[in-house]
Amino acid sequence: MNTNDRPPLVAIALLAARADGQSQDKEQATINAVVERIGSPDVSRLTEQVAAGQVQLSALAARLSDDEARRLAYETALAVCHADGALNPAEQKFLDDLRQALGLSGAQVQGVGADAAAIATAPVVAPGPLPNDAALDKLILQQAMLTGALEILPDRLANIAVLPLQMRLVYQVGQHYGQTMDGNQVKDLIATLGIGVAAQAMEGVLMKVLGGVAGGLLGGATRVATGAAVTFASTYALGNVAKQYYAQGRKISSGDLKALFIRFKDEAGTIYPRVQGEIQSQSQTLNLSRVLAAVQGKVG
Repeated sequence: MNTNDRPPLVAIALLAARADGQSQDKEQATINAVVERIGSPDVSRLTEQVAAGQVQLSALAARLSDDEARRLAYETALAVCHADGALNPAEQKFLDDLRQALGLSGAQVQGVGADAAAIATAPVVAPGPLPNDAALDKLILQQAMLTGALEILPDRLANIAVLPLQMRLVYQVGQHYGQTMDGNQVKDLIATLGIGVAAQAMEGVLMKVLGGVAGGLLGGATRVATGAAVTFASTYALGNVAKQYYAQGRKISSGDLKALFIRFKDEAGTIYPRVQGEIQSQSQTLNLSRVLAAVQGKVG
């Protein structure tokens, strides 16, 4: 990819993260942290311009060098917009405007759009009750490994599946303890723990698109592996926090939940080196069809 394509690609991802019109200060802070980790002065300047409303889609699209860069830009925006589920009208309008600015036809993006929507809107269901707490612990570890593997999978749309898988995990944990929930309650717990879904998706996709050559110090493979470790830790911690929360009848305060989340993320950091090879192997057998099956609960 042409080096000059990197800043406009990141700027388009930033605009996509803001496209829902519901950006909150906390979420914006996590997005800014992603930009800081990219470590490019050009990108940092664009971030300020995006925040000030000084960047136009048409100008960004004109800066992209070829059809491949334009396709990457659209898929990146698509993944970020779908990070928290189905598109709202503002996000759909943004993607329509972006497609036109990039000179892409509806037919050219129809397939990838359908795949993204199918992954993002998979129902939060559980396959059935688990026999015991040991089985629950095994499930939490398995799902953490699966979401980590998604960060390694080259397909950018795979990152959309992280949130549905995390939501289904929380749903299964709650079901194990006899709790009745819906998707909004699951999202509320995830938000309480400070997991910024737009930033999570944006960082994962940009790591794949840009690798480590966007001005950072780490190589591309190292940055992708780091992304896998971060997502593994978040999912592992989320599952274990949910386990304590629902086992105690939802009687843990938000402050204590956040403290537990930090503790379990630290614990995940000690586990990750032992499972890293298995995560890598798992990523080699995944494809978009298997990812969709996973979020639909058809595979473990």
